[in-house]
Order: sequence, then structure tokens, then C-alpha cells
Amino acid sequence: MNMDVLRKQDEEIYGAIAGEVRRQTETLELIASENFASRAVMETCGSVMTNKYAEGYPGKRYYGGCEFVDIAENVARDRAKKLFGCEYVNVQPHSGSSANMGVLFAVLKPGDRIMGLDLSHGGHLTHGSKVNFSGQFFDAHTYGVERETGCIDMNRVEEMALDVRPKLIICGASAYSQGFDFKAFRDVADKAGAFLMADIAHPAGLIAAGLLNDPMPHCHFVTTTTHKTLRGPRGGMIMMGQDFENPLGITVKTKKGVRTKMMSEVIDAEIMPGIQGGPLMHIIAAKGVAFGEALQPEFRDYAVQVRSNAAAMADWFNSLGYNIVSGGTKNHLMLIDLRNKDVTGKVAENLLHEAGITVNKNMVPFDDKSPFVTSGIRVGTPAMTTRGMNESHSEAIAGLIDRVISAANTDSIEKVCREVREDVKAMCQDLPLNDFGPTP
Repeated sequence: MNMDVLRKQDEEIYGAIAGEVRRQTETLELIASENFASRAVMETCGSVMTNKYAEGYPGKRYYGGCEFVDIAENVARDRAKKLFGCEYVNVQPHSGSSANMGVLFAVLKPGDRIMGLDLSHGGHLTHGSKVNFSGQFFDAHTYGVERETGCIDMNRVEEMALDVRPKLIICGASAYSQGFDFKAFRDVADKAGAFLMADIAHPAGLIAAGLLNDPMPHCHFVTTTTHKTLRGPRGGMIMMGQDFENPLGITVKTKKGVRTKMMSEVIDAEIMPGIQGGPLMHIIAAKGVAFGEALQPEFRDYAVQVRSNAAAMADWFNSLGYNIVSGGTKNHLMLIDLRNKDVTGKVAENLLHEAGITVNKNMVPFDDKSPFVTSGIRVGTPAMTTRGMNESHSEAIAGLIDRVISAANTDSIEKVCREVREDVKAMCQDLPLNDFGPTP
């Protein structure tokens, strides 16, 4: 994208952006929650839509002059419904966290019980962490993975649900590689008298492509981000496979009397004016562009390659003696426990950064180190796949990571990092981003 005006006006910010362009262009992005949006998406994010206030929803705004942003939001909603096969969608949440907040505040009262996957076992802050609103406003209980398998045992989940009797169960994760059996979770939720919410922020693109279990037939609510595997702008979204009357008995007056509000109306009101003000219309328009891209046949080919690359990388790590939590992956990411390599997650993240490979340190199940140190790293394939990389590249990348980690406690680590960085740079130059990511 042309940035001549910014370069002349603000050298400091331009310099920061130019540096980030170089980083994205010359290094390997393996953070599982990151991807490269298309040039069309980024152009839309930087469009005149950013100038427009549009509090409310299409046809029911608090501001005038919304006829064109209404078109953009309706297009985004219609495409999302087609992409995920849902009856209701709200595309206004600024993030996945605010999408989750919107659902929780719409169906729960302060102090209500919830159940979600433990953060250290691969869950997310908004699934009940004590440092997050979800653990501060609500009585949060967490389930986890089994020590022996690294997988969720649905029998254990059911036992906990019947004991805790939560009002809402959350199935979803930010560092769990095995996917979720939404039907089994719904069976548990029904037995416990709970609502079920799927947070598909990470695998949304794979689900949209039909490669993983579909939550819509089984979950009352589905939330997601619009970046990660969906490869759109940073933002969130709330969906329902079918609308239904709200469980809190909230009513609305009509010309014919009083009626119970539908759940969609309650969620809409919770997002705006409940927790957000004016929607980000440039981002909503960009979401529409991304959903249009995801509806194309080429997107499924991309999603298939994301999954294949992750499987190939996981197999190679296993062959090199690494401990992948749950033994492998069925989606786009893997969580690697480095305790048998005598390297912490923090050290691995920093050394790999020096080598031109970006990952994030991550707690592993039953971790004995703090969240600021951790015993593992999380590795994902969405961004590298956008570059056009395949299974052979995935194996080569695993080998490069192993070179760095194997040398972590040796005198040759600086030399190894320099050598790997050159290999990474050459690999990235061979596969430029083209229609995705920054312009070099």
C-alpha cells in the first residue's frame, strides 16, 4: 500500500510501520493466532469507512448518513450467514473477547456458574480465568486435559458439569490441537441444564471450509474472531444456528402488547449500547471482504493446506523427539512441551526470534513454571501457508527450530541463530506474500 503521505508527515510512525513490513516480509510467522490479510482486506481497513459513526444497526442507526455503511454491514452479515450456515450474526464485536463478553452478559447474571477449558490446558482468558472479566463477574469452574493423553475426556467433563451445574458451558481453546466434539458437549450441557457456547476463534477458517466439526447444529451460541485461520481483519463475531426466546424473560413493548425478546435482540443490545459504542465500520466492511474470499473454492484449498502443513510439522517434531501435547494435531496448531529439551518457553521464543522465527511461549498442561516463563511454545501454520508453503517447507521449518533449540545451551547458539536467520530469509524471499500481507 502506498504510504508516501505518511512518510512525509510522520517519519516516526512511518519508520515503525516500515520495520514491521520488513519483519513480516523477511521472517517466518508461526504464531497460531496470526495470519496475513489480503491487500483487498487491508485497503478496506484503511478506507473512508473509518470516518463514519454508525451507532446502532442497519436501518436503525442513531446517526444520519449511514446508507452506505448499512450496505457494507448487511453484506458482511449475509456472507457470514452463508459461510457458516447460521440464522443470526452480529459482526460488530471489536474482538473475540468482546464477542464472548456480549454472550456471557446476555445470558448470565453476576455470580452465575460457568465452565470452560483451563487456561493452562489450552483455554482462553475469557473462558473463566480469574484475571479476566469472565472469572471476576462469574463463578468459573474449569475442566482440563488428561495427564496421560493430553486430550479432553468427555466423561470427566460430564462428571464436573453434573456436579457444578453451570448455567453456561464453553467449548473452545487457544492452544488445543484435537478439536471439539460439539455434539458430545451439547449432550453434557443438556444433562446439566446449561447453555452451550462454542468459541471457534482459532479454527473458524477450517470449520468454514468443512474440515472440522460444525458447531452450529449443537451450540446455542458460536463466537469467533475474524482473523487467524479465517484470514480477515482483526475483529470478532457472534452467531446462532437458530434464534430463540431469551431465557431471562426480557420483554419489549409492541403495538400489539408485550412480547418476550428474541435472543438475537438481547445480544444486539448487549453489544451496543451494552459494552460497545460506535462500530468500526472500516473493519466491518473488511470483514465482508474476507467472508467473500472465504466463500471462494480457493479458500478451501488453502484451509486443507493449513491442516496438512500442521500435521507434517507435528510428525517431524515427533520424529525429532519433541513432546507434542496430545501427540499430534488435527487442526492448524500444536503445543510443544520443551521440558525434555531443558529449555523454557521464554528462552525458546527469544532465541527463535533472533533466528527469524516468530512463535509464542505458552503454558502446557500441568506446567511447573509461571505464565511469564512457561514450559512450552505454541506453533501454527496459517501464516506460513498463506505464503504458499507446503509439507516439505513444514518439515524444513521444524528442522530449523530444532537447530536453534538443540543449541540453546551451547556456546554456538549465536552462530546458529545467525545461520538459521539467513536460511529463513532465503525461504521467505523464495515465497513472497504477493496478494497477501505487506508490500516490501
